[in-house]
Amino acid sequence: MTDGLGIIIDQLEHQKTAIDRALTALREIDAEPTMAPQIGPAATPEASTVKRKQFSAESRKKMALAQKARWAKIKGESEPVPATPEAPKAKRKISAEGLQRIIAATKKRWRLKRAAAKPGLAKKAA
Repeated sequence: MTDGLGIIIDQLEHQKTAIDRALTALREIDAEPTMAPQIGPAATPEASTVKRKQFSAESRKKMALAQKARWAKIKGESEPVPATPEAPKAKRKISAEGLQRIIAATKKRWRLKRAAAKPGLAKKAA
């Protein structure tokens, strides 16, 4: 049993000396001002737990055109001409009469629901 522990200890000491040599080399590089910039800790990507917002196809198309325009500006090219945009659909509006019918139907539905909850009021609502 102690034989296995001795092997593990030897391996760890070997790794320790290798780490010490690497640290010494990095400190020497850091001391020289003409060398490459300092090396920072490696960025580790973390899994995002936040769900991304879903964009409509129209919004994605607008974003794509805007990104292409930005790249064209950076590269010094002329801006791409966007395709002829389609006319937006006219919004549908409800008439005052239709709104009143919806309100009346909703009130009736709630009246019946309350009446079903209280048996004594069922006859009144009908």
